[in-house]
Amino acid sequence: MSADNEARLDAIMAILPPLLHSMEVLIFIGRYLHPPQLQNLIDHAGAPDTGVRTALAQFSTIDWPDRLADINRRIKDAGDAVCEAFEGLRAAENEDDRMSAARRAMRRSTRAAEALYPIAGLLPPVSQFFLEEGARTDEALEARLSEAACRVDNENTGVIHANNDRGDRGGFSVYVPETYDASQPLPLIVALHGGHGHGRLFLWSWIREARSRGAILLSPTSFSDTWSLMEPDVDIDNLDRMLRQIKEHWEIDATRVLLTGMSDGGTFAYLSGLRVDAPFTHVAPMSSGFHPLLLEDAERDRISGLPIYIVHGALDWMFPPHAARDTHQSLADKGANVVYREVPDLSHAHALDENGAIMDWFLAK
Repeated sequence: MSADNEARLDAIMAILPPLLHSMEVLIFIGRYLHPPQLQNLIDHAGAPDTGVRTALAQFSTIDWPDRLADINRRIKDAGDAVCEAFEGLRAAENEDDRMSAARRAMRRSTRAAEALYPIAGLLPPVSQFFLEEGARTDEALEARLSEAACRVDNENTGVIHANNDRGDRGGFSVYVPETYDASQPLPLIVALHGGHGHGRLFLWSWIREARSRGAILLSPTSFSDTWSLMEPDVDIDNLDRMLRQIKEHWEIDATRVLLTGMSDGGTFAYLSGLRVDAPFTHVAPMSSGFHPLLLEDAERDRISGLPIYIVHGALDWMFPPHAARDTHQSLADKGANVVYREVPDLSHAHALDENGAIMDWFLAK
């Protein structure tokens, strides 16, 4: 190895640990966001971005040839996004609406993930980051991912966006495992963002599970700022159209189609998933609201035996947990096969640490 290449490798190996650690800290902050504890949470997280800034400064002094320009750009973009996220979180305390400011800052963490993911096949530490913790020691999975990264016929795998730039509405993003084999139909996860969210960003809430377990992940974007929870209903038809497109391009296991969502996305998962002709085999709302009276017009044949997994926070300040308990009871009374998980330390947030249990339930024989 030449001295220049050795210096480049050293620079990459120097920046990845603080960068990936800072991204993990942002995931931790997102999980525990709760209005009364916001400043304590930010203080507890400390300043892991300091190490990122130091490494970025050194990284920027290295000469990068054209063949490595994409790696250079992606690492720098991810580092800048992480630093901006922490800057925004610290500034949130001085904003009138601290939680909104904090949530805006947290969106930078998804930009970091989006920047880094395309080089996961080249850098093992990045690949490990985009796996569930329990899958990081799976040598067989690692071998399959390494082999897939070398394939030249995998242009229809990985992260793909369809009319879903950040300013677009009504499009979708999809993740197809790089190990995809058309002879083996895969489970499908359909993940719905919350109010004022975007499918391109919410995709990263489920990427580790989809990549580790070998599932296709569809993350749509609502037409408006949130899902059409009332008339006129424009999002259900659009969602069905997206599902048809996915099935035209990739082989889906029709016996394992999960519809999940956070906040308004969870509410829309109820509305869409309980339809008599819904194509979903499992429904898993998280931190969402749904009035039991809406079940009065629901088809009992659809609900009876339907697997539903509800995750709700005991600290949820937007949708009180007693309402989630009422929904659980009403669904059970209608004959649904309901799992209800009330998380003591969860506020109104997506609990990424609950994804694994949902996947265990979804994929159980």
